[in-house]
This record gives sequence, C-alpha cells and structure tokens, in this order.
Amino acid sequence: MLIDSIGFGIVLPVLPSLIVELGQVSLADASRIGGYMLAVYAVTHFFAGPVIGSLSDRFGRRRVLLASLGCFGIDYALMAAAPSLSWLFAGRAIAGIAGATYGPANAVIADVTPPEKRGAAFGLLGAAFGGGFILGPAIGGLLADFGSRAPFLAAASLAFFNMGLIVAFMPETLPEERRRPFDWKRANAIGAFAPLFQSRGATALLAGALVWQIAHMVYPSTWTFFAEIALGWDAKAVGWSLAASGLAMMFAQVALIRPAIKHFGEERTVLIGLVSGALVFGGYVFARQDWQIYTLIGAGALTGLVFPSVNALLSSRVDVSNQGALQGGMASLASVAAIVGPLTMTQALAFGAERGQPGSAFILASTLCCITFCIFLFGVGHRRRQLA
Repeated sequence: MLIDSIGFGIVLPVLPSLIVELGQVSLADASRIGGYMLAVYAVTHFFAGPVIGSLSDRFGRRRVLLASLGCFGIDYALMAAAPSLSWLFAGRAIAGIAGATYGPANAVIADVTPPEKRGAAFGLLGAAFGGGFILGPAIGGLLADFGSRAPFLAAASLAFFNMGLIVAFMPETLPEERRRPFDWKRANAIGAFAPLFQSRGATALLAGALVWQIAHMVYPSTWTFFAEIALGWDAKAVGWSLAASGLAMMFAQVALIRPAIKHFGEERTVLIGLVSGALVFGGYVFARQDWQIYTLIGAGALTGLVFPSVNALLSSRVDVSNQGALQGGMASLASVAAIVGPLTMTQALAFGAERGQPGSAFILASTLCCITFCIFLFGVGHRRRQLA
C-alpha cells in the first residue's frame, strides 16, 4: 500500500497542468474536467470493487493484488503517453477496474488480525497510505521539472516493482479451507453488505461512512486546483503540502489510533475525528497564509481516526469467509463517494472561484462532516438502546 500510494501521489501535482495542456482550457475548467475524470474512475470502481473482493474470497488475496497492480502499471503508462484528454479518461477507467487493491489489502489485515486489534491494524494500513502521500507528491513535484509526463512513467515503474515485491515476499493469507465459491449475488455492493444487514446499527455506520467519504473527497478532487487558485502555489509547493498532509495522516494512524480506541472506544473515536474534520474544513475557507494552511494540515491529522475505526466496527460484524466481500463493498461505497464527491466538490470550487471564493468546496465539506456526526450520534445511541 505504501508503494501503491506513492505511485498515486506522484501524479497529483502535475495533473492540473496536464489537463490544461491537453485540453487547452483554463485552470477553473480544468478543475471541472478533473472532477469528471475522478467520476469515471469511481463508476468503474463501483462495479469492479465487489467483484474483486469476492474473487479474493474465492482465489486468495495474493493473485488479485498482483492482477490489480499489473493493470495499474498499464494505466499509468497509458496516461504518460496520452495525446488527448480522451486517453486520460480511458486510463482512469482502467484504474477504476484495477483500483480495488485497497479492498483485498484490508481483507489481508482481517485475515491475520483478531477482531479486537483490527482498528489499530487498519490504522497501520492507512498509515502506509499516508506515508505514500508524504513521498509521492514530494517526488512528483521534483519530477515536474522534467515535464508533466515524467511522474506517470515513475508511477508505472513503481506499480510493476510492487508486483515483483509481492511475488517475492508476500504469502497468501486466506487458506483453501476458508475460501468460498464465487457468487454473483455477493459480487455487488448490496450483496457484499448482506451479512451486515442483520447486525444492529450497521445501517447508520454505512450511511455515515458514505457521507464522510463524500466530504473527504474535497482533498483529492480540489486541493491542487484550490492551492493554485487561492494560494498561487506551483507544483512543488502543492507537492510539499500533500506530503505534509500524508505525514499528518500517518502520524494519526500510527501514533493516535491505538490509544484513542483503547481510551475512548471505536465509536467515540469516530466522533472525535468528525469534529476535527468539520473545524479543519471550515478553516480552509478563510486561510490564505502558508502558516495557516500548514497549521490546518496538522490539525487535520485527527480526521485519520475516522475510517479505520468505522472499518473495524463493520469488520467485527462479519465472519472470516466474507471479509473480502465486505471490503469490496466498502470499496464500492468509496466509489459512490468518488462519483458524487468530485462532481459536487469541483463544481463548488469552480462556482466559488468565479465569484472570488475558492474555498466554497470546503464549506460544503464542513457541512457534510456535521451531517455525518449527527448520523453517527443517532446510530450509536440507537444501537445502545437496542442492546440495553
């Protein structure tokens, strides 16, 4: 996951300039196109995620991870050679099909970790993702000196290198006796969550997770555009800010998630992260100085507590043979957020930027955090009343 997220993070600082170059459009229009690209990725990922997750329950995690990473390598190479915007859209579609690596990787964690320790373990996986965001954008900003295509070539090389590491060092974590037959009824978002619907409070958890992920899409869908429009940053400055964000995420998921869950429990840890998100997103609306931005990035570390805690709560509600399907379903849930989030966030950014308020996307994100907080607060209270 570390190497995979490095490859993803490398390309972020140069994506706006590549869209402007190929599409001959303004930066505000490029932000809209970037949102459409993320939506294409999310639509294909929505349908592919549960299929990939169920395949990992049938054939094992290792084979699925290898196939996905191979497709990622092809995708980045395709984008490096893209002569037009249509090629970039095609590359995003391929990546959406292959982008279920996070689901099988989470299933690996569930395979080898007892339920009471999964929150911290999911946090470590999130920390690996955050570590990639420390290195990836920083490297991408430096590689931008060699042209907007160079980071894509580097990302393709990393994906194929990652395949080699899995072949050499990663064992299969799902033994034959724990595998289940592939079932198309489970290979979709509704079927993947079927084992959860019998669990008390799961509906609120899923609804809250969806709204939270839509809010959190403000970062990948608008940050590079926001930084250039509102702050006047170049690709290097954007890369360093994304690296700082990754460092904050990594710190939270390595150093904070375990003691937070131990002291507050998983449910309250989710609520703490949501309060932080609402305040930090609101802060970006007004921040225009570099020190203010980096202060908010540091404070935003607490938002990294949300998803590992939610994932641990849901994972504890299904058995071993359905972990891959669950994580595939979570990937589809993320895909719904990645369809709705970029389309709404980039439109909000463009609408606000044209009227002198480029922070408008963060107003929307902060509002969604408040809604998520209310959903979780209601869900936690309802579940406790049922158990009483």
